Amino acid sequence: MTISEETVQTAVDPAIYRNGMARYAGHVQVATTQWQGVRRGVTVTAACSVSDDPATVLVCLNASNEANAIFEQSGSFALNALAGHHQALAKALAGFERLPVDQRFALADWVQLATGAPVLADALVAFDCRLLEIKRMGTHMVLFGQVVAMHFGPDNPPLIYLDRAFHAL
Repeated sequence: MTISEETVQTAVDPAIYRNGMARYAGHVQVATTQWQGVRRGVTVTAACSVSDDPATVLVCLNASNEANAIFEQSGSFALNALAGHHQALAKALAGFERLPVDQRFALADWVQLATGAPVLADALVAFDCRLLEIKRMGTHMVLFGQVVAMHFGPDNPPLIYLDRAFHAL
């Protein structure tokens, strides 16, 4: 197979990069935290395992959104893996519906484990984390969290994001 010159992009501007990333299927998760009575939840696909010993995950958040500063202030977060039936929650926490925070969180049942971060009661799996470090990279901040507790929810088909749309597998 040969590659035509029309399909190659050598000058990668942000719009071209985002178009390429839209073709990258990502498992949808919500990163949540709570600090001094204020809750924050953000829909993400940029999250993954870093290590199994010690158990560590990372999640990438938009650094230009001032509301995300609460993740650093709280020193903890939960990473909740979504199932297909969580599409409305994913849209709400992504800000698509422009709902107030309380209405966003009212779309699901939440519990707390070790850190006090909101954990989705029926998440496929939730990782309750103590914040270890934050790295700032371009437009985003990368949060590294040591997993201090886990919750396994019902076994359901996962929710993915591909071509700028949600899909259940």
